[in-house]
Amino acid sequence: MAWRRTRTPEKTPARRSRHGRHGREGRSAVVRPPLPPLDTRVERFDLAVGTAVEFLRSAWPELREVRFEIADMPTAADADGIPRWSVLSDERRIVLYRLPIERLGHPHRDDDLHRRMIVEGAVFRAAAQYLDRDPWDLGHDRFH
Repeated sequence: MAWRRTRTPEKTPARRSRHGRHGREGRSAVVRPPLPPLDTRVERFDLAVGTAVEFLRSAWPELREVRFEIADMPTAADADGIPRWSVLSDERRIVLYRLPIERLGHPHRDDDLHRRMIVEGAVFRAAAQYLDRDPWDLGHDRFH
């Protein structure tokens, strides 16, 4: 008669060890779970500037050939303090300075929407200075 091994039912489930029969650790999953997208202040700033510029270019043909650039800080302060942007009309360029816009702007509430409004407001004011217009003239339909 052959001897058979029978398992007796256990009350608690058996714990699986990560070690295999050769004493090595078991393998991990080949594909990791998807990581959340990176969401940094720089990326949020770039997105806010990009959408505002896209709107302005669609509404004002004069801005289609203007380069909008983003720099961290201006090279020097002027008589009015630290500039938020520089308008270089002869080069058809507008340079927005991220750190002064983010840190010196005072939103009514400290949330993503109001921080984005600070950035978009700076883009509109810089474009208005370039066009020699009032900022409210640039996007009057946008704010109704």
